[in-house]
Amino acid sequence: EVQLVESGGGLVQAGGSLRLSCTASGFTSDDYAIGWFRQAPGKEREGISCISRRDGSTYYSESVKGRFTISRDNTKNMVYLQMNSLKPDDTAVYYCAARLMYYGLGLLWKYPRSYDYWGQGTQVTVSS
Repeated sequence: EVQLVESGGGLVQAGGSLRLSCTASGFTSDDYAIGWFRQAPGKEREGISCISRRDGSTYYSESVKGRFTISRDNTKNMVYLQMNSLKPDDTAVYYCAARLMYYGLGLLWKYPRSYDYWGQGTQVTVSS
């Protein structure tokens, strides 16, 4: 069974940095994608980044492009989200999600319905 566990959230001042980690386990193939989403109170869940486990292809939303970097370590089954220049608007619960079969994902990467498994989330709070 696929399991995802996020870690690394916390409280940081505006302009600071955090690195989130997603530990992924239970996959029977290397053909999958890991996406990062966030959800602030009263708002819809937003897709912010995605990476292919197999070839490392990445996607970013406009809201985080240039500030956040997604990466993977296949030897450890880990996906990371390095978040720099954080803003109070980045405050949210951050989730990692897995989609089996990266092929065909394309621009659908940003939609929660494209993913099959979800972690429990980790809180990120950015103070002004």
